[in-house]
Amino acid sequence: MRFSLLRLAVTVIALAIGNGAQAQTQRVVPESKAQVQLSFAPVVRQTAGAVVNVYAKRNDRRQNAAIEEYFRRFFGDNAPGVPRGRSQSSLGSGVIVDPSGLVITNNHVIENMNEVKVALADRREFEADILLRDSRTDIAVLKLKDATNLQSVELGDSEALQVGDIVLAIGNPFGVGQTVTQGIVSALARTQVGISDYQFFIQTDAAINPGNSGGALIDMNGRVVGINTAIYSRSGGSIGIGFAVPSSMVRVVLNSAKGGAKNVVRPWLGARLQPVDGDIASGLGLERPAGVLVTAVYERGPAAEAGLKRGDAILEVDGQAVDNPDSFGYRFTLKGTQGQAPLTILRSGKRTLIQVRLMPPPEDPPRDPVRSRGRTPFAGATLVNMSPAVADELQIEVADDGVVVAELEERSVAASVGFEKGDQIVAINGERVANTRDADRLINRNGGYWEITVSRGGRTFTTVLGR
Repeated sequence: MRFSLLRLAVTVIALAIGNGAQAQTQRVVPESKAQVQLSFAPVVRQTAGAVVNVYAKRNDRRQNAAIEEYFRRFFGDNAPGVPRGRSQSSLGSGVIVDPSGLVITNNHVIENMNEVKVALADRREFEADILLRDSRTDIAVLKLKDATNLQSVELGDSEALQVGDIVLAIGNPFGVGQTVTQGIVSALARTQVGISDYQFFIQTDAAINPGNSGGALIDMNGRVVGINTAIYSRSGGSIGIGFAVPSSMVRVVLNSAKGGAKNVVRPWLGARLQPVDGDIASGLGLERPAGVLVTAVYERGPAAEAGLKRGDAILEVDGQAVDNPDSFGYRFTLKGTQGQAPLTILRSGKRTLIQVRLMPPPEDPPRDPVRSRGRTPFAGATLVNMSPAVADELQIEVADDGVVVAELEERSVAASVGFEKGDQIVAINGERVANTRDADRLINRNGGYWEITVSRGGRTFTTVLGR
């Protein structure tokens, strides 16, 4: 009864706003006690028990094993000079989305952490395993250990949201305890926010503060339509501009974790895209900037197979309009890695529908990793062969061959001399590096220096490093 009355009240308000241009807003006296008592309490009661606090911690017990052993040998374990490991901590929120104990939170809440505990609304606490971290969506999936009698909440359909819909944000702001705030959906498909690689967010004016990260954005059906991720603020507090990852993308990450994957596998287009600005739109014959422009096509990828060409503009993915590479990436990722995705393209002034095969990026050639441990500038770095899978994982441009820095140990020699994940090693001592076997041979060749050519972010530079 309360739900129907709530929807009736929202309808009356909408009608009053819609007729505002013709007459002054009508103020309506509640006609019954039930209308006076309209409340969001039923929705909160249905969902709040599934929203949890996430406590993450990182203990670095051995910062420098050699120094630690030196002090222990001469002064004992409890000597003042024995180095102590550093401890870092993080606090956020999460949502139980499966009765088995699966919890969704933000990746940045548990990033670089190695111990996670989850506190439920009923004050029970459980340790949690990290099943999957996905920095590109800023979503992580946890699994509670030995937990029973859990309240969970379903993922809703974020695609059905409309601007103006009422939503509730539930989380643990500033660590004060579970808090519920109410607002509306302020905008959809918000991009250029700078939070994650997939910039496609629900914007809301429901108050979101530090500690709310990973909490639930709830619709009036009591379902999770978003995971609260970030706010825009100059003071650190809420000013009514908050962002949530849509539940449609959350479902992609959750399904990957349920399937046992350690990484989210995304479909591969095999093309490079750029936004369509006013000048490009005019050249394409568009009335306004829309879609994304294809600037390059990988010759062995799905895009080339479907006939996509340089200069084509992609306007829609399965009937959904795209306005920039971020929105294309979001829509294309939701299609999965099986079957086909219909793309509406503009070519020579004509709209055409093409079918692109959905597939994960291939790992061809195999990675064949090389780890340098000797006295070389690459000590602490893992080099792998370039492939579409590696390029997608590291978010770099794919090349036909070459070697890439895939992993980099903290405080290693390679990190200290300035190497970064995603660096492509083009040449060593003037010789081109085509694969990891070449790299291993050239790195370990005797000599007192290494002349290294690196490609990074579209720039190529050469540096000389000695022993």
